[in-house]
Amino acid sequence: MLGRIHIGTLLGLLLSGMLFSSGCYSFKGISIPADAQTFYVTDLENRIPTAPSDLGQQFSEALKQKFINESRLNFSDLNPDIEFSGEISRFSVTSVAPQPGESIAFNRLEISVRMKYDYALDEENNWENTFTFFQDYSREQNLLDIQDGLITVIFTQLTEDIFNKAFTNW
Repeated sequence: MLGRIHIGTLLGLLLSGMLFSSGCYSFKGISIPADAQTFYVTDLENRIPTAPSDLGQQFSEALKQKFINESRLNFSDLNPDIEFSGEISRFSVTSVAPQPGESIAFNRLEISVRMKYDYALDEENNWENTFTFFQDYSREQNLLDIQDGLITVIFTQLTEDIFNKAFTNW
């Protein structure tokens, strides 16, 4: 038992360190075009019937807050220099890691967003890309009870990935 606690504590510290350091990474190497002053994020379309109906709006707001908090750009819906648009392209729950006897070890919530980056001042830098992230949870947990927390974790990573793609030449 003592060995398990020691290993669990060590793993917890390592994961905490990785999460902390990944949160700080986005501040290094940011390369926002000098002539870009404004950005806009449209409400993402949600074409997935099994996803929460406001998932696109939630994601758009999370992405908007990421740019407000971590860039010098100002939010504007009037002729923005940079515009992000897209859609929720995947919201799925799958069973992962079957155990002997066909029971399921855990479930996975996976969300994908297809994003389009339009830079009005230099169209050669425009791009479209799909970003995907997932979060696993215990088979004993009811998705509806923990869904908001899982979505928050997934959105945090997806917004980080989009920010990095847009502003760090990732």
